[in-house]
Amino acid sequence: MFVPAAQPAPIAELVALIRQDKTANIRPGKDVFIARAPGRLDVMGGIADYTGSLVLEMPLDVAAAVAVQRRDDRKLILKTYNADAAHASPTVELSLDDFYGTAALLPLETIKGLFTGEKRWAAYVAGAFVILAKHRKLTRKVSGANIAVYSSVPPGSGVSSSAAIEVATLSALTAAYHLILEPLETAVLAQKVENLIVGAPCGVMDQVTSALGQANKLLKLCCQPHTIEGFVDVPEGLTFCGINSNVKHSVGGSAYTSTRIAAFMAHAIIARMYRDFGQKKDPTEGYLARITPDFYERYLRPILPEAITGADFERDYGETIDRVTTIDPEASYQVRSAADHHVLENARVHEFVSRLENIRNATNASLRHLDITMLGNLMLQSHQSYSNNANLGSRETDLLVNMLLARGAAEGIYGAKITGGGSGGTVAILIRDDDDARNALRGVMADYEKQTGLKPDLFTGSSPGATLSEPIKLATV
Repeated sequence: MFVPAAQPAPIAELVALIRQDKTANIRPGKDVFIARAPGRLDVMGGIADYTGSLVLEMPLDVAAAVAVQRRDDRKLILKTYNADAAHASPTVELSLDDFYGTAALLPLETIKGLFTGEKRWAAYVAGAFVILAKHRKLTRKVSGANIAVYSSVPPGSGVSSSAAIEVATLSALTAAYHLILEPLETAVLAQKVENLIVGAPCGVMDQVTSALGQANKLLKLCCQPHTIEGFVDVPEGLTFCGINSNVKHSVGGSAYTSTRIAAFMAHAIIARMYRDFGQKKDPTEGYLARITPDFYERYLRPILPEAITGADFERDYGETIDRVTTIDPEASYQVRSAADHHVLENARVHEFVSRLENIRNATNASLRHLDITMLGNLMLQSHQSYSNNANLGSRETDLLVNMLLARGAAEGIYGAKITGGGSGGTVAILIRDDDDARNALRGVMADYEKQTGLKPDLFTGSSPGATLSEPIKLATV
């Protein structure tokens, strides 16, 4: 196989794996299109993306690579080189005809049922064909493909391993099938793959960062629904990194879903109040992030129940505007605390951006130090709210944050917080950009492993969003 020089990781790794694999599904003689897309570090915002918050995200240097080679028949033959890590079947074979009834695409819920057990990983890849067909980007008669996947993004680590695969798959399919998709459209379609085919009710920040992120910059994204407000330079002398607790988390997990439903219940109750006062239009337009903390505390928080069962909510308020979750009548939802987290997190992110700007423009060392301290305080507030309000904390990530903050500014560690969907995963850290701070991180990781028996991973690098290699061909061996 010819490989152009300086292929970015992990494209080179995927090419090598295919070359070494005597059972590879990529065949000699036909063009292969390979795309890569990175994981992301959630610096601020996290789960508040689905209620319209501003978020700050940094693409990591760990990434997924997906190779697509068109076939002459309708088969999809999918191969992952991460089967052991995902406890998955390494090869999944389907037909595009499996997605169709006699006249049209089958219901998405029916298609989702094709990807269970050891085949579940294939939903992130084959689901792209379904969503592209649903949005009329691919016709029913399109040919199938051989697809190979390799990712250096640890699954379940809270750094968007799923978004990396979805975005890389769609990017490679765009080239292989000569589609016209803007990067933001790719991200939105990737989110639909995760919501509707995988069945995980994520927001859009992961996919947008994976598709459009810039190396060593924070993507500033307003999730109403997905407006990129710019890219924020990290101030000189500072850097963000992450430690993976190795406690696996899932955006499809029950705690994440319950908190999401509770937040949308809060919106429904607030919207009802506005209607009862004669307002025909919801001033929040569906986004809790449109509500200021002061107004929320004074007028809206008092009307929210601390908790409500699904049955009582449906009786009194009907349904929420969320179309990717289902209310459980028997479950109890913590409505007020969920709203607390979402409204206040958006305010924290806005202040975080302002403090970063102050630091970049600072001419006074004392004021710069004050703003850096405030960044750490905002990260801690977010971390504590994950546990106290969103019910998405974990013992291990609390331990990591406490260990990091115990080292503190004296050792170059300024802030730490749980990230993404919570319930484990990765802790984002703000540190001084020097060897002393990195040594402090290694010390924390060693102490954490001694106490928990879990070996943490360190994420320190950054890379650009989705990229596509030149088409290559597999040579006859």
